Amino acid sequence: MDIQTMAGIGKAGAMAAIAWGAFGSALGTGTAGMAAVGAWKKCFAQDRTAPFLLLVFIGAPLTQTIYGMILMNTIIGICNQAVADGATYLPWPAMLSAGIFGGMAIGASAWFQGKAGASGADALAETGKGFGNYLMTIGVVETVALFVMVFLMISF
Repeated sequence: MDIQTMAGIGKAGAMAAIAWGAFGSALGTGTAGMAAVGAWKKCFAQDRTAPFLLLVFIGAPLTQTIYGMILMNTIIGICNQAVADGATYLPWPAMLSAGIFGGMAIGASAWFQGKAGASGADALAETGKGFGNYLMTIGVVETVALFVMVFLMISF
């Protein structure tokens, strides 16, 4: 197999990284967004102030799209460098696998971050308390995506 083909397959993994990360971000922001809208509705129905902070829960899963993009750029950079250097081999199976499975893990983190954000939105709107605790929970879920991205990037 020539280097161009290997680089092309490696870049397919790069595309998978951002696609799966963005897919999870869409699921997570959608889930948290629906819960926030419901929480705001409850507040309005009870003539209470609707907490603007619920936007934090909605937006939190978006960072995983960025992590997918960083992983994508790393893989593409390695592919482009190998082609430019005239390399004869590129670890394309590792790149394809890292993009697919790493992207899926990053996306799953975003999805479950949105689910945690949905619970936090409901709880904050109902009680008006605990924002820091809910945010810490979201941060722990986010850590999974960071670990996946960093560990895959240092594996190349």
